Amino acid sequence: MRTTLISCFWGLLALIWIILGLLYFQASRPMSGDTQLQVFNVIPGMTLKKVSQELSRQNLIRSAIAFQAIALIQDKQKLIMIGEYNVSPSMLPADILQRITSGKTVLYPVTIPEGYRITEIANLLEKQDLADKDTFLQQTKNMELVTGISADSLEGYLFPETYHFGKFTAEKTIVKKMVETFKERALKKEFLKRAREIGFTYHEIITLASLIEKETGKDSERKQISSVFHNRLKKNMRLQTDPTVIYAIENFDGNIRKRDLKIDSPYNTYRYKGLPPGPIASPGLKSIVASLYPAKTSNLYFVSRQDGSHQFSATLNEHNRAVQKYQLQRVRH
Repeated sequence: MRTTLISCFWGLLALIWIILGLLYFQASRPMSGDTQLQVFNVIPGMTLKKVSQELSRQNLIRSAIAFQAIALIQDKQKLIMIGEYNVSPSMLPADILQRITSGKTVLYPVTIPEGYRITEIANLLEKQDLADKDTFLQQTKNMELVTGISADSLEGYLFPETYHFGKFTAEKTIVKKMVETFKERALKKEFLKRAREIGFTYHEIITLASLIEKETGKDSERKQISSVFHNRLKKNMRLQTDPTVIYAIENFDGNIRKRDLKIDSPYNTYRYKGLPPGPIASPGLKSIVASLYPAKTSNLYFVSRQDGSHQFSATLNEHNRAVQKYQLQRVRH
């Protein structure tokens, strides 16, 4: 009886060593020598067991159990983070575990163009599968993200730039990153000082910059456009800029009609004097600088030359002649 128990003990011990040896072999060897990276998804709700099973199913590790054992030994079973990760069959299981607990997910570039409004940014992010449009728009109403900025909306404060986000980056994180980039790039002490010197709040400067951004894409014209707006404001003239009317139209179809110029909206600068209540888009840095440092001119008008540039005028007669030359004659032809 005693001999049998001893034999069973040694047999069980040998079995344990065999199992441990097998697990060690599987845990210390890559699946293969294939170095081709592939994207592995850790989706919300996945447990360690599910992750290890999926890694095994995709032929990225030799053993799901061995992978789980490594995670338990390293006390990382609860540190796995959702996201997309670049891994390959040539990586050791421990290295794969390190990758999916690091948070270093696959990032995708997305460029927010200058002059985009919040709804356009939301559409762009959704189109690139980086955010849910409705959730993103909801987060742009979270004014807790606007510390240091005196505004009632984030319109104009999502800085146009090329960003890198993961597929599972939260919409709140995306909004916060864009606002923080605005603060870093545009909320500078010298800009704030200059705004005070010329009698503007910084919110008014960003509002003015957004009008400049929507009126021209030519760097050489930004300060000229700014000069016209500054001159009109000083003379208490209506700004009469089409982009503000477009912003006020709920479903703009691409054409401004005479009746649109009469829309009762605080953003309609054909009807109301002064600046609109806030920005109508996200201005780039050059437009912000132009709003702070306008060219020194007496111009009060400008009209498109139909080639991307504008003709500037100091008097209404000059402006009417320019309209006749660049707009009406072209229509007749």
